[in-house]
Amino acid sequence: MRLRTTSALAGAAALTLLTGCGAADMTQQASPFANAQGARTVTLSVQSWVGAQANVAVAQYLLEHELGYRVDTVQVDEVPAWDALSQGRVDAILEDWGHPEQEQRYVQDKKTIAPGGDLGVTGHIGWFVPTYFAKQHPDVTDWKNLNKYADLLRTAESGDKGQLMDGSPSYVTNDKALVENLDLDYKVVFAGSEAAQITQIQQFAKEKKPFLTYWYTPQWLFEKVPMTEVKLPPYKEGCDADPAKVDCAYPVTPLQKYLNADFAKNGGEAARFLKNFEWTTEDQNQVSLMIAEQKMRPEEAAKKWVDSHESVWKKWLP
Repeated sequence: MRLRTTSALAGAAALTLLTGCGAADMTQQASPFANAQGARTVTLSVQSWVGAQANVAVAQYLLEHELGYRVDTVQVDEVPAWDALSQGRVDAILEDWGHPEQEQRYVQDKKTIAPGGDLGVTGHIGWFVPTYFAKQHPDVTDWKNLNKYADLLRTAESGDKGQLMDGSPSYVTNDKALVENLDLDYKVVFAGSEAAQITQIQQFAKEKKPFLTYWYTPQWLFEKVPMTEVKLPPYKEGCDADPAKVDCAYPVTPLQKYLNADFAKNGGEAARFLKNFEWTTEDQNQVSLMIAEQKMRPEEAAKKWVDSHESVWKKWLP
């Protein structure tokens, strides 16, 4: 979610529920089952947004109930998750939004991480305003007009500037650089986690207040709070290469899976299953909505989806 693309994101209401960086720091935690020789165990990294949690819930359910594995999950922030994957402390990351530095280091150079293929979901990060506000002020959807509305978007946290709401401080975003480089009269304010950001968005929407927020697709919240994207300067290859000089939109990113290289080679049915795991944005949103909005436990949401989508997941089995 969550969700950063290309240089680094953020990225994906997700619960402490494993969501967000309001939770305790578990980036040093290793699963007792990771890399267990000869055992039918798999350790999956759970990212801090609900879409990633949905992936893991369904994969875990099928690994356990169809293939007979024991699955352990560990919540790790985005960049440390790559270190954990390289070291074999986790076996797989099921939703990566693009980390070129880590890909170069671990996939290309050290070869300790192997690509796991497309997740099947395309991610995009952007700035959004509620559609009810965009209908009242159509020109707000062009970044060049944002300063015109800064006063309307001020909050106690942003002071005399307009507020650009971000989620978790653990997400690596381009937003502070964009505000500075585009000379915008705004302040980036972190809600604390995806769940906290969702709560704030819902509260604004309930009161029909205007807001400007960093957000991403796919995300189930769009079904509850319609939002319209603000057009930033077009993304061009390399425009975000220097994090301090970014002045362009976030790219559209086909989300990827990555496996520990040893696990990819020797992980048997589990590794083959995770490579085959590929579903749609609609599939992911269905499970995410059950977890975040309907407050179902992840395993319950996974079971409900699995029970009604046998033709989809049967293709993933080795």
